[in-house]
Amino acid sequence: QVQLVESGGGSVQAGGSRRLSCTASRYTYCMAWFRQAPGKEREGFARIYTNSQNTYYADSVKGRFTISYDNAKKTLYLQMGSLKPEDAAMYYCAARISGVCSLQAEYNYWGQGTQVTVSS
Repeated sequence: QVQLVESGGGSVQAGGSRRLSCTASRYTYCMAWFRQAPGKEREGFARIYTNSQNTYYADSVKGRFTISYDNAKKTLYLQMGSLKPEDAAMYYCAARISGVCSLQAEYNYWGQGTQVTVSS
């Protein structure tokens, strides 16, 4: 089992920045960030392999968000910049301990979510 604990959500003005964190209770093979806004489908938008640090971003966040992972702290980060009102959502981290790590894969472990609000 892997427990994931998120933090860092809150309110930010459009154009601003925010950093989210997600600490894992044990080793993970890959981790990802997802978000879901009210009335919308959940969107996976960033993924990282924890050993190689290989990353992937969806077009919706590419160039504005950065995913990173600190192996020593077992902590996943999401640095968000140039935030837009449409970035407002509940943000979730997720993890797999093996296998395929695309954003379409089934992630076995999920954080509790942290809310990000963006005011214009």
